[in-house]
Amino acid sequence: MYCFIEVVVPLALDATFTYLVSETEFDYLQVGMRVAVPFGKSKVYTALVIEKHHRKPELYKAKEIQEILDGGVVVTPIQIEHWKWISNYYMCSIGEVYRAAMPSRLLLESETLIHFNTATTVDPKELSDQEFLVYEALQFQAILKVEEIVAVLNKKTVFPIIQSLLEKGVVYLHEELIERYKPKQLRYIRLTEAYEGDEGLASLLEIVSRAAKQREFVLKYFQLQATYKKPISVKELQEETGVTPSVIKALVDKGVFEEYYLNQDRVVFQEDEQASFVLSEAQQEAMSEIEEQFESKDVVLLYGVTASGKTEVYIKLIEEILKQGGQSLFLVPEIGLTAQLVSRLVAYFGNQVAVYHSKYSQNERVEVWGQILADSEKAQVIIGTRSALFLPFANLKLIVVDEEHEASYKQQDPAPRYHARDAAVVLAMQSKAKVLLGSATPSLETYYNAFQSKYGLVKLTTRFSNVILPDVVLVDLKEKYKRKEMTGHFSDVMVSEINQALSLGEQVILFQNRRGFSPVVECMTCGAVPECPHCDVSLTYHKYRNELRCHYCGYASAMPKQCYRCHSVDLDTRGFGTEQVEEELFSLFPNKKIARMDQDTTRGKYGFEKLLDAFQKREIDIMVGTQMLAKGLDFDNVNLVGVLNADNSLYHPDFRAHERAYQMLTQLGGRAGRKEKKGRVIIQTYNPYHNIIQQVTNNDYEGMYKEQMYERYIFKYPPFYRLVRLNLRHREFEKLKDASLWLYNNLRDQLAVPVLGPEEPAINRIRNQYIRVILIKIPQDKPLVSTKKQIQRILKSFEAIGGYRSVKVTINVDFY
Repeated sequence: MYCFIEVVVPLALDATFTYLVSETEFDYLQVGMRVAVPFGKSKVYTALVIEKHHRKPELYKAKEIQEILDGGVVVTPIQIEHWKWISNYYMCSIGEVYRAAMPSRLLLESETLIHFNTATTVDPKELSDQEFLVYEALQFQAILKVEEIVAVLNKKTVFPIIQSLLEKGVVYLHEELIERYKPKQLRYIRLTEAYEGDEGLASLLEIVSRAAKQREFVLKYFQLQATYKKPISVKELQEETGVTPSVIKALVDKGVFEEYYLNQDRVVFQEDEQASFVLSEAQQEAMSEIEEQFESKDVVLLYGVTASGKTEVYIKLIEEILKQGGQSLFLVPEIGLTAQLVSRLVAYFGNQVAVYHSKYSQNERVEVWGQILADSEKAQVIIGTRSALFLPFANLKLIVVDEEHEASYKQQDPAPRYHARDAAVVLAMQSKAKVLLGSATPSLETYYNAFQSKYGLVKLTTRFSNVILPDVVLVDLKEKYKRKEMTGHFSDVMVSEINQALSLGEQVILFQNRRGFSPVVECMTCGAVPECPHCDVSLTYHKYRNELRCHYCGYASAMPKQCYRCHSVDLDTRGFGTEQVEEELFSLFPNKKIARMDQDTTRGKYGFEKLLDAFQKREIDIMVGTQMLAKGLDFDNVNLVGVLNADNSLYHPDFRAHERAYQMLTQLGGRAGRKEKKGRVIIQTYNPYHNIIQQVTNNDYEGMYKEQMYERYIFKYPPFYRLVRLNLRHREFEKLKDASLWLYNNLRDQLAVPVLGPEEPAINRIRNQYIRVILIKIPQDKPLVSTKKQIQRILKSFEAIGGYRSVKVTINVDFY
């Protein structure tokens, strides 16, 4: 009987593929294990087994697998089902989901480059015959591909040999394409058998009798062993005894000690004394209500005003789950938010907390993956960004989605373009877990679902310790400029309030949602503006590097000294970003410590954490930043928040612009006065009577919700309609125009739903590719699944036309 497995390869292909295995392999393999498979003429990929069967493929001859890569399952059946749902709902391939979900260290391809490690001294005698052949080949050619190693050894199964060379330090792999990660190992020493017991000890003391430092180290070793009663690493021994590595090496060379290595977790959180707290009466009521609603609802929205103590409620709910032996996932929208949250959760749960996000190294991510799969004690509470949804949970019981309104939960590029909040709801349903959505400014879709009783709703309307919500002061910029009461971009009101706060020893947060010094540089003679040669945008001036930069493709050039068109030297900047605000603050408050938080200053792995830590320790007086500052941060000593220009966020060509502006301004205001003193929020605007500005001032979420829902209903937007956006890109303008018209006409004729376009977006060229957008609106009474299938059929017809094959189409379902 033939035995086959169905696998997914990490490519943008809709189909799964059938491979032939022996009966022994068939019995050994399980769904969720990885195998190396030949694909195409010469490629090899790490594929995932998703099914075992005896059905012979009819359209092609099944190839044999090359080798089995795992000794056990690395992906759970629930994960596979969840990936299939993401693939179907967000109209992408299962291969794209697989590639996005797995740490890249667990994916190997035949294009992987193997480099000779010149930093390691290798004794060829210690290598096996096949390892020596690879080593010898690398002496003549410093970089080899996997397929070249296959040719050198004249055998297909070369991955174990590469792995062995990796572990011996002979080679290293190119960037993130290492097959199996190398565990972090700590060096230990122990007494050899010959010197154990009374006789051995006597001979040992005789050997070291003439070497004072060695004798001192040996005696200290015995003392530490008796104290700790566990293996002590060489590093710890050196710290405790103060000896040099040469002393330890000499004792190892004499055969007194022998070296050995133990694997060590890369990420270990310090366990201090366990923190404890008591919920306030309002928090306790909210928690009881959540538990009550969980009995009948799988999803509950916790709508709590800023600083109402939602995190404490989350912690108590997670504690209840831990008592039941379940895992909890705590999702946050931004990597930066994990810093404060980890410290709070570790203080409460100790080393049961694991963290997973893209700024962790691949080795760290693989370790967390393994701990979660094994339901380790170290991975019972998992904190992560949207990618944490793909982890192999063994016993998931609760998902907390903090700041659920945040647009960062929506993946934009590359595919899968999923929304973590919605995907979390489906994962919880598949795992028989519960979901708690938390926000002070819920998204309209979530609040609508709660309003329709699809979700449970719990409100927390008072701040912790009954602190009063901050006062909002509006400053009319038109009047201030007219009366000449502005200093740079600061009104006299703003400067006065900052001075008062600083004189009281308080810290200040200032918000400007543009990074760089100025978004536009203009020639005052002819009006020319330097633009990106690859994108249809003006270049942003970054003063600290004295360069112009494109924020879409990364193109950069030196700041010109004269106009590129008329050669005039009269150049000026228009608009302002965080750099310019920082410079003005230095001149206004020369004796104060000022810092900037934006994408430019938080690029490093711990850049965000360092800034937050310095601000928390009150080493910074004024922090100016972009929207990073508006996302759930908690500072004790901030009672003043300033918004330098609220209009930036109000006038975007986006149906969510007003909702997002309300959320951002309200969240920013929530950073002020979170402890004892009432805070103040100063909002500078050219339009103080705008509905959204007034609703923020009055903290009127219900008013904003009703107004925006009315507009959404009239103009056919979510939650009343589902949106599918098709982005078409091509380097040739005319070809893109023809292709987009063909696709639009077919969609309009074959779908009984509104189809809009093809339109040029506000930025219609990025990275030398022109863009057209087609928007499909699917009403609630139309079957979603069949409509999506129709769209995919039309797209397949589009791809079959030779002239349009080079036009790239991306699908974005429920785009944000």
